[in-house]
Amino acid sequence: MVIKMKIDRLIGIIFILLQEDKVTAPELAKRFEVSRRTINRDIADICKSGIPIVTTQGSGGGISILDSYKIDKAFFDEDELQAIFSGLQGIDSVSKRSYLANIAEKLSKKRNQIESNGSIMIDLSSHYQKPLVHKIELIKKAIQESKYISFLYYSEKGESARRIEPYYLIFRWSAWYALGYCLDRKDYRLFKLNRLWNMNIQSEKFVPRKIPQKELEFDDYFSTEIIHLKAIFSKSEKYRLIEEYGIDCYHVTNDGNLFFEWDFASYSYMRSWVFSFGDKVKVLEPLKLCRDRKKQAENIVQKEIEYDI
Repeated sequence: MVIKMKIDRLIGIIFILLQEDKVTAPELAKRFEVSRRTINRDIADICKSGIPIVTTQGSGGGISILDSYKIDKAFFDEDELQAIFSGLQGIDSVSKRSYLANIAEKLSKKRNQIESNGSIMIDLSSHYQKPLVHKIELIKKAIQESKYISFLYYSEKGESARRIEPYYLIFRWSAWYALGYCLDRKDYRLFKLNRLWNMNIQSEKFVPRKIPQKELEFDDYFSTEIIHLKAIFSKSEKYRLIEEYGIDCYHVTNDGNLFFEWDFASYSYMRSWVFSFGDKVKVLEPLKLCRDRKKQAENIVQKEIEYDI
């Protein structure tokens, strides 16, 4: 999920213009806590989206939507509004400010409140919520101001110092990532935020690049060579298989255990996942994973012997 940095403000401006006859740029700037220049850019973007905006100068002037186009809040039906609010709830879970409360207030009139029915709860944070929220806020700021960020990055290959031009925040596979142009690798890279530490925003600004469309096809970052897994799981692990891969991901063997067959896009992820089952799984394929499991068992036994008191 890509966070569009100003979507909350654009939606808010549209609803204000739909509900009020006229509003001035300074009023909008004050309400959304941005500069008048930013509001002018927002109005231009709204015009590009096909909503006809009229601006009048002088006393009594302001910004309005063309009367012949104007509609009320039925522009979104109830289900669509709930979907918007559910998405905003998710953003709130990783933001220092409440987007949901602010936008609900800005989109509503006292006599006609818009409220979330509270039936859907979304939490996009992680076990590392405080550092995660801090990282997201810094990256959002760096993206908005076109400033470089530097950080230490920890991966399977070790740790490295990186400096990037940040462009997007992405939520995928239950984790947050930053997409940017890495000055060290001279290419676009995706960085997992929980592996990214000691981050700083640089004072130097960069000129944003026109990102090739293929770099925005995020499936390519998450897909590598397919690895096929065949394994027998203990019946006690049924809940985990169902939770993670669905009710049809296995079939029951004659002895009551669970035969599981699946394609993985990452060997390291598959390896960590299988290892997390301990002795509750027997690997049939791939052979490399069988060897890794045997080697790990030997290492565990050796360490137990070395540290046995």
